Amino acid sequence: MDEKDCLILQYLLKDQNLTKAAERLYMTQPALTYRVRQIEKEFQTEILSKNGKNIKMTPAGEYLAGYANKLLIDLREAKEYVGNMGIEAKGSLKLGISSHFGLYNLPSILEDYMNNFPMVTLNVDTGFSTEMMELLMQGEIDVAIVKGDYAWFDEKYLLAEENICIISKEEIPIGRLPELPMINRKEPNVLLKYRNISQIPSEKSIDHWWNERFTSPPLMMMQVDSYETCREMVKRGLGYAIIPRVFLQETDNLFAHDLIFNNGEELKRRTWMLYRRSSLQLASVSQFVSGIKKIF
Repeated sequence: MDEKDCLILQYLLKDQNLTKAAERLYMTQPALTYRVRQIEKEFQTEILSKNGKNIKMTPAGEYLAGYANKLLIDLREAKEYVGNMGIEAKGSLKLGISSHFGLYNLPSILEDYMNNFPMVTLNVDTGFSTEMMELLMQGEIDVAIVKGDYAWFDEKYLLAEENICIISKEEIPIGRLPELPMINRKEPNVLLKYRNISQIPSEKSIDHWWNERFTSPPLMMMQVDSYETCREMVKRGLGYAIIPRVFLQETDNLFAHDLIFNNGEELKRRTWMLYRRSSLQLASVSQFVSGIKKIF
């Protein structure tokens, strides 16, 4: 099974459609079907099952697609290691960036990086930090920038930290919180499958802060999908919210009270750059990492 076969398995797993996979690979469908038959012959198993015009990967096919993904990652790393060991940065750089950092910090950083290293091909994913952690742990990206304290046992670099605070339209005594309506930023359902990586650190810490002070739970009036929505609801006087200060703007005219544990420690949310030490042997990665460290 060669590199093209590995790509075939990847696209078949993703699309479950021979026509789409053939288009992605710039192949004719008969040529793709022939390669599938050769793979099945090599491993002496069926990798596709048909139901009328629809196809579905068999369990054996899904296993081989996972194996193919590992082969592609290893092959890419080998090519870049050999071709990217010099001082000049070239090859590719794969990044996984949390949404907020991707919106407010990444564009200018990448603009400078590409001006200095035009021979590097960028591949960037942005989204939830838990998703970026999954990509990093699977070896699909070189560098992750995430918000929150996740379990990572290789290289990490602290970029920033912000306080977690209570925001309200009118100043309210902290002791009254359990009787007042709270607007809560809920964990998106898409993140549930990533619970094996880590719980959401800020939520666990907020719960700890709350339980230090109150015996009754908060009065949840709204469950919304973003901190920005929390802020806008608070501005309309619909309740209070607990959000990172980075989402609070000077023009909001809201009261903010930082969360402080009983031991005097402030509750903060941290932004980390995570990567593997071995990746620094690639000039494209080492130049990006050193550039980020100069900025932060």
